[in-house]
Formats: sequence, C-alpha cells, structure tokens
Amino acid sequence: MTKVSNTRTSNIYARVEPEIKDQAEQVLVQLGIPMSNAISMFLRQIIMQRGIPFAMRLPANEPVAFGAMAPAQLNAELEKGYADIVADRLHDLDDVVAEMERDYGI
Repeated sequence: MTKVSNTRTSNIYARVEPEIKDQAEQVLVQLGIPMSNAISMFLRQIIMQRGIPFAMRLPANEPVAFGAMAPAQLNAELEKGYADIVADRLHDLDDVVAEMERDYGI
C-alpha cells in the first residue's frame, strides 16, 4: 500500500476584476467546487496539456448574441448597462448605429 505524504501548499496572489471573480464564484458554487480547487485544477491541466488547456483565439468581429450568453453573463452585462445609465455614460444613437455599421456591417 502506498503511503500518501502530507503535501504542502503554496499561495498564489492574482489581481482579478471583481465582477469576473464574482461571476466565476457563482458558477463554482453551483458546481460545488471551491475557488482554490478550481485554480488547482486549472494548473494541473496546464501541466497535463503542456500549455493552456483551451483554445486561445481572437474573437470574431461580431456582436455577442444574448441567446448565446449564460444567465449570469447576461445579468452582468445588463447590470453594467444600467450602471452606465445611472452614471450618465450614454451614447448618441446615431453614433452607435454608425459604429455598428463600421465594425459589424449591420
């Protein structure tokens, strides 16, 4: 029988946007996985894959469809929009339409 040694741990400190951390915690709570375990899982996958364990690509130059968002992501985007309204960070409709035409061809 193999004896399991008492493994020491090391601390990792990372600066993360609060809303990203909160959204990730909401998902992890639903999965029953503590944040520290999720980070450890990610690091183990880096070792196993010998690189980042997911594809890293530039996003397509298309607006994100609301139907493609997870509920937590959609709620976060709506909350950001509401915060912009409250803070009077508004954009002229003609400018938005021109930007959409320029960037997305719509």
